[in-house]
Amino acid sequence: MNSDVASELRLHLADADATDALGAALAAARSPANAPALHVHLHGDLGAGKSTLARALLRALGVQGAIRSPTYTLVERYPLADGGEAWHLDLYRIGDAGELEFLGLDGGEASLWLIEWPERGRGWLPPADLRIDLAVDGAGRSVRLAASSAGGRAWLAALAAATGIEPVAADS
Repeated sequence: MNSDVASELRLHLADADATDALGAALAAARSPANAPALHVHLHGDLGAGKSTLARALLRALGVQGAIRSPTYTLVERYPLADGGEAWHLDLYRIGDAGELEFLGLDGGEASLWLIEWPERGRGWLPPADLRIDLAVDGAGRSVRLAASSAGGRAWLAALAAATGIEPVAADS
């Protein structure tokens, strides 16, 4: 993807298997060499597939054992096969962004942040490298992936090249 092409991809996921396939494709396209830490903000209503996508991505990155939803714990940490660590946050239950101060999110160990409901942590979270918007669309899901950093753009470019998904203009 060159600088003349918008850093955005859109697609339709027909079912949970397609969501798992997107998670696997994102994992395969991720290159820690492109960015030492990537921040993914997952947006969507309840039931849109944020946790399903995060779980599929983590599994494809080599996470072994149970991958728990952080709905009640707020953050779950997972060692990755490449030696890094992923932090999966679910901020749905956060009443005030200042509560994040007590979670010990210094970020030094995390090479991948997957953050559900990031708008609830506004002002306390690192900015998104990749924003993923999920929405119920009939029996499936619509997905918009938008990069906002060099690391995010490299990730989307690798994803587009590997899957054949065509980038779209940000205003279309």
